[in-house]
Amino acid sequence: MWVVFVAACLFLGGAAGTNAISDEESGVRESGRAGKIVHSGDFPEKAEENVLITAEDGGKLDRAAGRAAAADVVKRMKALSEVESVGAPVASPNGRALLVPVTMKGDTENADQRVQPLLDVGAAVQDAHEGLRIDEVGTGSTAKGLSETLGEDFKKAELISLPLTLLILLVVFGAIIAAGVPVVLALSCVGAAIGLSTLASHVLPETSAVSNVILLMGMAVGVDYSLFYLKREREERRAGKSHVDAIEIAAETSGHTVVVSGTTVIVAMAGLYLANEATFASLATGSIIVVAVAVLASLTVLPALLAKLGRWVDKPKVPFLWRLTMRFGESRVWPALLRPALSKPVITLVVSMGALVLLALPALDMKLKQPGSDDLSRDIPVVQAMDRLTAAFPSKGTVHQVAVEAPAAEAGEVKSALKGLLERTADNKLFAHDSTPTIKESANHRVHTVDVGTPYAPKSDGARESLDLLREWVPQAMADVPGAESAVGGKVAQGVDFTGHLEERMPFVVGFVLLLTFVTMIMIFRSLAVAISAILLNLLSAAAAFGVLVAVFQHTWAEGILDFHSSGAVVSWLPLFLFVVLFGLSMDYHVFVVSRIREAAINGAPTKEAVREGITRSAGVVTSAAIVMVGVFAIFGTLSMVEFKQLGVGLAAAILLDAVIIRIYVLPALMTALGRWNWWPGRISGGGRGPSAQLPDQADPGRQRAEEQPQYAGFTAPQQQYRQETPQQYEPQQGQQYGQQYGQGDYQQPYPQGPYQQPYQHDPNQQPYQQGGSPRQQSQPGQHRRDTSRPDYYQP
Repeated sequence: MWVVFVAACLFLGGAAGTNAISDEESGVRESGRAGKIVHSGDFPEKAEENVLITAEDGGKLDRAAGRAAAADVVKRMKALSEVESVGAPVASPNGRALLVPVTMKGDTENADQRVQPLLDVGAAVQDAHEGLRIDEVGTGSTAKGLSETLGEDFKKAELISLPLTLLILLVVFGAIIAAGVPVVLALSCVGAAIGLSTLASHVLPETSAVSNVILLMGMAVGVDYSLFYLKREREERRAGKSHVDAIEIAAETSGHTVVVSGTTVIVAMAGLYLANEATFASLATGSIIVVAVAVLASLTVLPALLAKLGRWVDKPKVPFLWRLTMRFGESRVWPALLRPALSKPVITLVVSMGALVLLALPALDMKLKQPGSDDLSRDIPVVQAMDRLTAAFPSKGTVHQVAVEAPAAEAGEVKSALKGLLERTADNKLFAHDSTPTIKESANHRVHTVDVGTPYAPKSDGARESLDLLREWVPQAMADVPGAESAVGGKVAQGVDFTGHLEERMPFVVGFVLLLTFVTMIMIFRSLAVAISAILLNLLSAAAAFGVLVAVFQHTWAEGILDFHSSGAVVSWLPLFLFVVLFGLSMDYHVFVVSRIREAAINGAPTKEAVREGITRSAGVVTSAAIVMVGVFAIFGTLSMVEFKQLGVGLAAAILLDAVIIRIYVLPALMTALGRWNWWPGRISGGGRGPSAQLPDQADPGRQRAEEQPQYAGFTAPQQQYRQETPQQYEPQQGQQYGQQYGQGDYQQPYPQGPYQQPYQHDPNQQPYQQGGSPRQQSQPGQHRRDTSRPDYYQP
């Protein structure tokens, strides 16, 4: 059924196609209004290419050679069926370049797929004219060059991340099938989510980055949830449970944790809708879908797969790794690491939190800017060509778009006003003067646009000053035009407006995430103290990650290590998205660890012992999941685009800090210091320690079913009976552990084998189970569920 579900999602998504976000839907503030005005003009969109002719050595261009090459370009381009028109060659003001404008036929959306013949012409002309360099920059060629580079990046990331994840899981489980299950399940979740998000795009338009985010989130939570489940199932089998009982206990405990963790991640990601921006809404939708699919898979196909595989889940075994993962007895590492937090909790808390605060300090100086062409690696050929083009023709680089909408009767007044505006820019050094801007008029004469270039890079102060000046002049120019609506857009304006919009909306998103997470934690643990501490610890972890991000990317010391050019700022969309993702993923770990601590406390352990037991028993899962995620996220730090570098480094740093400092030092120290106040205003009341820890809220389902029937109201569950006995009554004789004495390698029946091959044999002729009976007359928890007649009989 799961395979059919995944296949159906992919098929339906492919059949429906993707509804991508348009420019007018993605804009905000004034640049958003400019985009809507331009769109309302219904201007014909043409894919434009610029063929740049320069000297190969970068020096002065020989005029005769340049003209000959330009004539050759014009002749060859006109012969192509993909070309609609070719303009006359234009010389640059400094005389170092010639530009041949080319207009392509067809739609701009797929120009990158049809531009190769034009690129071949450029290469042929360069071969025919020695000493010259022929570059092509435009709608199709730039998109093709960047997509090829980025595509290679992501292929490399996928080729590294999957084997790395499998290798880590192989070390964790020591068996090939057990290591492969989480990866296969996570990939199936990603596939289903991509298909469903494509369908959802017809309700909420989709950004191109959503598939990358789905892959990132899907692998993270998919592997995490499978680890929670598999490790708990293996732990219960090692404790002597049968295979089916171990799966059921894992469902009651880790399955419950998966639902809770998935809910908190979904709640956190839903906060992005409050950003009131189409891109964030798309990212939120994709993330919520993949997390929901991962939760569904963990509750359905994962236990079914484990039940079907049986003991085969632990095969084929990797000899050394299998022995390593199957070592009995308590680890020496985690108690040693926890010793400072348990013995001196207040000092440990002050020192560890102080370290995180120091890491967070650089975040106070965080500067936000939108990514642009100046953030791209200068090693990419098309980026080098763009640099040469803008150096020779500044008006082809950073451009402000002035858009005016007015009644058709006022078209003449609008043109006159725009001409006056251009005259004001003609003598100003903030604007480019290598060509005369062209005023465009829509077919209905209601919309007019003009592009005004600036010689400065998009993120420079000069570009920002030219935008501010233009936004001051345009309303003045249109003041005397009745009914005119004007706005200034373009890449610089979009970046400025987007950053300002996010700074305005961030408090609403953060407040929403904190409030709903707080309410969710109270509902889960019924403890105000746990909810408050979870919020504070995750805020501290996120702040420290932001500090690392600022320290690495706003300065230049890491440029050589990570191969990027620092713009002195963090990508504007990243902090908000990073906060939401980090909060969701950190709550994953927090819920899992605190659930194990509470589980131990319910079973009667003092606070310090409960903290020690809960963290040591969950340490393997949390550490394994953290290593997987840090490895995958760190790979994103090797990609070419700076926003992916920042995303990867930020996520990897946050998960590492959360798994090491928060979970080993801050959380145990805080819970030890709080003592019984951890569960305030509720309280923990449990009996004696039993042989196996059960999640307090998840009593044995067999017992629940029995107690719900009035005729069995006096029935006492095995867990209750265990608590009336001392732990020593259940220890194996001669000080040996069950697994060591009986079939430790293959999880054979860990109890002495009687004629019925069942632990704790019961004589069918005996009286029904009575409270206070001998523990040897009991079945294991859950065994009585096999009796379909009466729950108070334990039949072999």
